[in-house]
Amino acid sequence: MPNCEKPAGYRAPRSRETLNQYYWFCLEHVREYNARWDYYKGMSPGQIEAHLRADIAWDRPSWAFGQSAKPGKQTFQEEDVLDPLDILGQNRRSRAERVKNRGRPETPDALREPLATLGLPWPVTLEDAKARYRSLARKHHPDANNGDKRSEERLKSINVAFTVVRAHLTSRDLEKAG
Repeated sequence: MPNCEKPAGYRAPRSRETLNQYYWFCLEHVREYNARWDYYKGMSPGQIEAHLRADIAWDRPSWAFGQSAKPGKQTFQEEDVLDPLDILGQNRRSRAERVKNRGRPETPDALREPLATLGLPWPVTLEDAKARYRSLARKHHPDANNGDKRSEERLKSINVAFTVVRAHLTSRDLEKAG
């Protein structure tokens, strides 16, 4: 402000269009300026309403839930939503699993636990099982874990699981060849 000797440590916007450009005032004068400043000055009620509605969505386009923003794009599918905390309910999760596993062969009963121990999905190849076994063996070997008994027990269960999976896969391959 002209003739003001106080330090100008407070900023105030110059206009609605240039909110990143400021006038600098002392505390007394910035309060006076802000009390007189009207963001909507010069706008009609319709323009103010349109501006407020645009601010609700941060000036971004919006559309009804379940509709695509792009024409021709697939609409919302409930199965596409990941729900690890089961907020949407168990029924939704089981439906999503059925859709996800559609066309996938059923896991043999004898392999469910061994595959879970190895962290492998069904169907699995012998090469994938070997690679997974090697990485788990390196990770849980007692020598790599200062002789930890839990690591030793975990490695034993990994060995048993891999033996079962390998026996199943090799016997299946022999049946196909014979």
